[in-house]
Amino acid sequence: MSVPEWLAELGGVARYGTLVRLVERIELEAAVVSGSVMRDGRGIYSLPNTDVAVRVAARLGGVVSMTSAAISHGWGVRTVPDKPHVTVGRGRSLGNRTKLAHVHWTDLEDHEVENGVTTHKVTLRQCLRALPEDEALAVADSALRESGCHQLLLQVADEARGPGSPRMRRLADAASELAANPFESITRSICHSVPGLQVKPQVTVRDGAFSARADLVDQRLRIVCEADSFAWHGSRTALASDCRRYNRMVVGGWLVLRFSYEDVMFHPDEVREVLAGVVALAELLVEVGVAGWRAA
Repeated sequence: MSVPEWLAELGGVARYGTLVRLVERIELEAAVVSGSVMRDGRGIYSLPNTDVAVRVAARLGGVVSMTSAAISHGWGVRTVPDKPHVTVGRGRSLGNRTKLAHVHWTDLEDHEVENGVTTHKVTLRQCLRALPEDEALAVADSALRESGCHQLLLQVADEARGPGSPRMRRLADAASELAANPFESITRSICHSVPGLQVKPQVTVRDGAFSARADLVDQRLRIVCEADSFAWHGSRTALASDCRRYNRMVVGGWLVLRFSYEDVMFHPDEVREVLAGVVALAELLVEVGVAGWRAA
């Protein structure tokens, strides 16, 4: 895949160290020179949507917001928006210019905007309230991972009022900086929707001298869910290592499920169905007292 395609899969933004594991350095530099990829002083690379978003927002008399603002802050998102998200003041007439962006009408104070983009706090507040749950969790996870804004996220949740406030608090409580990327965040969001399944991210699974960190783990039911992206498992060495790791977990009494990027992003109902099935199986193993599950 090309550098822009990798960036899109990684949520629209990525650090240098992540990208050079996927593409040659010369490819990355060529993409920057051509303008198909943007590089800022923090060593973060992004798609050129950010600059476009600022220009469109200025033309509409508004500010960059929602997932467009998240990308501007260096946070990964589930899907890079096809058009910029722009917030304008209530009552502002845009005519046919609305087709230039996804427009949101909200009055913002001066301190809620920096350099034409909603602040971290406003971006979190808007995303947690308005985005679908999986997309909102991906933004919250990335905000914690990239900006370390734990207290700010708690503040946003505590100050939430009106429709959607309980959901905002629940998502803030579920957010974790341990999720490596939006792919893992979306996988965890699907897991949260399955009754009886309670997964935690990046848990170390142990069996005697063997130990391995797994993406998502339900320790009570001994279920492991792995988000297997080609971005992280694309070499023969990585494949061999993962095969050994998965086999040892199974031998140790864990039910291991592997989900591809395509299935999680484009076929979530099928993923949810598989998860419901493995929960039923694990509950049966607990009920009949199979060794391993009996002590869970």
